[in-house]
Amino acid sequence: MNCRFSFILGVLFIVSCKSQVNTNKMGLESFVFKNVSIDTLFEDKISIRSLVIDGTKIWYVADKNRYGYFDLVTNKKTERKIIKDTLQLEFRSNAQTREYVYVLSVSNPALLYQISKKDLTAKLVYQENHEKVFFDSMQFWNNREGIAMGDPVSTGLNVIITRDGGASWKKVPDMLMPTTSAGEAAFAASNTNIIVKGSSTWIVSGGVKSRVFYSPNKGKFWTVYETPIVQGKSMTGIFTADFYDKKIGFISGGDYENRNQNHSNKAITVDGGKTWNLVAENTAFGYASCAQYVPNSKGKGIVTVGYSGVFYSGDGGVSWKQLATDSKLNTIRFINETTAIAAGQNKMIRLRFN
Repeated sequence: MNCRFSFILGVLFIVSCKSQVNTNKMGLESFVFKNVSIDTLFEDKISIRSLVIDGTKIWYVADKNRYGYFDLVTNKKTERKIIKDTLQLEFRSNAQTREYVYVLSVSNPALLYQISKKDLTAKLVYQENHEKVFFDSMQFWNNREGIAMGDPVSTGLNVIITRDGGASWKKVPDMLMPTTSAGEAAFAASNTNIIVKGSSTWIVSGGVKSRVFYSPNKGKFWTVYETPIVQGKSMTGIFTADFYDKKIGFISGGDYENRNQNHSNKAITVDGGKTWNLVAENTAFGYASCAQYVPNSKGKGIVTVGYSGVFYSGDGGVSWKQLATDSKLNTIRFINETTAIAAGQNKMIRLRFN
């Protein structure tokens, strides 16, 4: 190759790289949140751990047999109670299809109700009676197929699946689920134990063992991956997870009995959950209840809520900035790139990120 041609190629390469760097930099800067403004949607004596965004309606489930929604157009709350004998039901997970919202109580007996979006009529579609039953999370892949999971009642995680739009649910046989370790379970902190992207599904566990269970085909086959998140005690491990796409994911949690501990409580993956790397060691927040990727942020924007307040990362979890000190929020969901709804102890709020 002659020298002049080599020089031209070198110049083109430098210009090309420089252009690419500038483009990437502009893309990242567009998702940097500087601060957040918060307004309260409603206050009540209530504990909310799960939200579903349905257009302008924010569906929630709560303690004391309650579920309902807040309408962002009318600024009004509609709430109902499900009465089943004399049971004190605590709902910690909900999910939706086009016509229904599903609400699931946690403990024995576990009750799963189908709620009509039109008239709020409730129908019991699944019940499980077992001294060890405790359901943690529920999601739908589409309008026909959904999944819920709970702590082990036998040799593996307790997983039930619907293939008929939620009308009926069947338990995944123990032989199809990886065996859990003694003391391995899950935490019903924010309905983020299950994450679905297309046909891919991830379930996170915690306790004495804290791992990621993965299915590539909507729960028909499962494998399990190790994580470096703190574990070994009953209240340690992964409390929340989210995936931006089928490759990029984030898990967090910590030690609930030592909620200021900010090491071994945040990890990221870029290979779909097969391997995880700890990030932001000994910095940022301690125990986190819920993490969510910022929509359309290319996997760079993440917001968490929990004991340390509201934190934001604009670089995929490497560094974090505290945007609010509220320690009473359990769960958060984004409406769009700059607006989210959060709820927890005694309130539901709207966050506008600037």
